[in-house]
Amino acid sequence: MTEEELQALLDRTLPEADRHDVFVEECQDQDIRLRFSLVSGEKSWSSAALLSLVDTSLRAAAGLQATLTHLSVTVLKAPHEADVLALSRVIRRDGSLAHAEAWLFSHAVVDPMLHATATLKG
Repeated sequence: MTEEELQALLDRTLPEADRHDVFVEECQDQDIRLRFSLVSGEKSWSSAALLSLVDTSLRAAAGLQATLTHLSVTVLKAPHEADVLALSRVIRRDGSLAHAEAWLFSHAVVDPMLHATATLKG
């Protein structure tokens, strides 16, 4: 899938509340890089919003039809008032299951603020 195809699919399928001006920066094999922006008027990222970004990132890598069955999240530091970059990839596929991970970064891919591992079924 190309960046343009994934962008169109995200725009078509994500609820407005989960969109956060998502922009597909890279889509190669099983590796996905997405950029999310704060909604106008918001000053910081809530925990709920960050979990939404994790869900979107993991499903972008595993397939948007996939649903989470297990999720483990480690918050490494507080988010900045900036765009969030998400790097996600499928680690292993086993039948209908996909084991994936996502890293969230504030503004640049330098120092992660959150790491998530998950199993998705789809």
